[in-house]
Formats: sequence, structure tokens, C-alpha cells
Amino acid sequence: DWGAIVDFVYEVGILEKTPRSGLWFLGTGEQSVAEHLFRTAIIGYILARLTPRADVDRVIFLCLMHDIGESRTSDLNYVHQRYGRLAESQAVDDIAKALPFGKEIQEAFLEEQARKTLEAKIAKDADQLEWIATLRQEIEKGNIKAKSWIKSVVVRLETPAAKKMTRILLKTHPDHWWFDVKDKWFERRAPKFRSWK
Repeated sequence: DWGAIVDFVYEVGILEKTPRSGLWFLGTGEQSVAEHLFRTAIIGYILARLTPRADVDRVIFLCLMHDIGESRTSDLNYVHQRYGRLAESQAVDDIAKALPFGKEIQEAFLEEQARKTLEAKIAKDADQLEWIATLRQEIEKGNIKAKSWIKSVVVRLETPAAKKMTRILLKTHPDHWWFDVKDKWFERRAPKFRSWK
């Protein structure tokens, strides 16, 4: 059913406009569910490559599908979830019923939620690591609450690669990848690009 497939393409676009609500309680930062899913998938790829026997493609798929139902339920943070549980499983069931490949999406969602397979554990760690990186960025922007929030996330990590990456991530400034480069290319750029001096 090509119509259902096209509808799904548009539905996934809603995730670009769906905010991650935990940042409201943090008081700073903005991120959509789509942005979260993208970086989670990249982190999942990295963790899977660093973990012997992990199916890299499966981890990426689990990372991309773990919040897919939020196109219909929105993102509810832990406070919201205490008072009203997400109907995300039902949303994923409904998505799956409409698509010829829906069973694959549903199985991926359920696998990630159960966290029994190596790939599901890696995907969940990628999800947590993405949140840690987001919080680390907020710390550097001056949000002191983010530091205490990180502590509650770090204890959830299960895989050795995720734990090691977190130790290094917490010591590394978010701008290090471009600002602390050894060759300081930005100091030698052509004069026409230094109009601010």
C-alpha cells in the first residue's frame, strides 16, 4: 500500500517538530525527537562497532525506531509519565498495522523496550549517551542543574563501550572537536574572513 508508506514518510516528519520535553524541566536547551533519534543512531553505530558480536545494522534500526511512536503520543518526560503513561506501544501497533513492513518496526520497538538482546542494550545505552551529551552541552552553556541530572543517567549504562565513552565524554568540552584542534586553522584563516578584528 503505497499510500500508507507515503503517509508514514509524512508522519515521521512530525518528529522534527516534536520537542523533547525533559529540557522544559531542565530550563534550557531545545531538541526535537528527530534530532535525538539521529544522534542516538550515530552513537549506536559507534557502540556496536566497538562491541564484539554486535549486529551493527540491527542496533542502528533499533535506535531509529525506539521513539517512533512519539509521532502520535508526543514525548513525555519522567514527571509526565508518572501521572499518565505513554500509549506508545499502541501507537507503534497502529503504525505497524498500516505498513507492509510494519512487523519489523513493531519487533524493533519491542526488542529495544525489553532490553534483553545485546543489540537492545547497546541501543538503550546509545539513547542514554545521547541524553548525557545533550546535558553536557547544557552544562557548558551554564545550566548547573544538568550536572546533577547526568549522575542519574550514567548509572543506567550497561555496556563496557558506553561506560568508557561516557567517562571520556564527561571530560571533553563539547567544542573540542573544532576549537581545540592542534593546527589552529581558525587562527590562520584568510584576512577577508577576519572582519571582526
